[in-house]
Amino acid sequence: MAERPLQGVRIVNTRALHQAQELTDLLEGQGAEVLSYPAISIEPLRDNSALDETIRAAVDGAYDWLVLTSSNTVHALVDRLGALGFEPKALGEIKVAAVGSATAEAIDHELGLKVNAIPEEFVAEALADAIPVKKGEQILLPQSVLARPVLAEMLRQAGAEVTAVDAYGTGIGRGGVPLGEYFWRGDVDAVTFTSASTVHNFMRRLKRENGSAGMLIDVVVACIGPVTAEAARAHDLPVRIVPAEHTLEGLVAGLVEHFQKRAR
Repeated sequence: MAERPLQGVRIVNTRALHQAQELTDLLEGQGAEVLSYPAISIEPLRDNSALDETIRAAVDGAYDWLVLTSSNTVHALVDRLGALGFEPKALGEIKVAAVGSATAEAIDHELGLKVNAIPEEFVAEALADAIPVKKGEQILLPQSVLARPVLAEMLRQAGAEVTAVDAYGTGIGRGGVPLGEYFWRGDVDAVTFTSASTVHNFMRRLKRENGSAGMLIDVVVACIGPVTAEAARAHDLPVRIVPAEHTLEGLVAGLVEHFQKRAR
């Protein structure tokens, strides 16, 4: 195995600016040249009243479970807890479920809460199956304004009472490289996507900048998991990599494997 197997490979990182560095570091560690093109920006809600109401209820012990589906949700929850004058420990003994290892790590570091349920596959459907819901249990589900309804629906079907509430907004990103110019020159080898919202906003941004899905016809599109891949295919993007492990490390490993095979 080459020491730097992605040497000479130019890869686009579409993650929001505040959370892009981890993926960039992993890619550069394998020798890749990383192009920053933030597809999304994480934005606070204009009106936090509904979220604040559920946080106060959680502090009062109204919920049995807190279900968190991204590190962005964790950040938003920590921010609103502080704004309301609460420490994370005010959430008490609430049981916590996390969609994946990155979210679980954020919960541990920022909320100091024990994660009681985490699925083997890091998607909403698997998370719903991983939570040992009892009929009538109260579940708090803060999430992105763009979140799919499938998780709340599955938990309700399992007998839980689910309070789904918006925790943060998602906008179109700004900054980074003039990506259209790179595409026209044929100077992009791969584009990475880590969420469905990243895919959708990538296409919105690219079209605003006079680009199109056709620019990616000869580019390797790498998606962190099946939901993200489904979103990419819906935009006619040529998905070539969906790792079995739905993590940043898995995504990078998938890229390494792909380009090593292509080099043979």
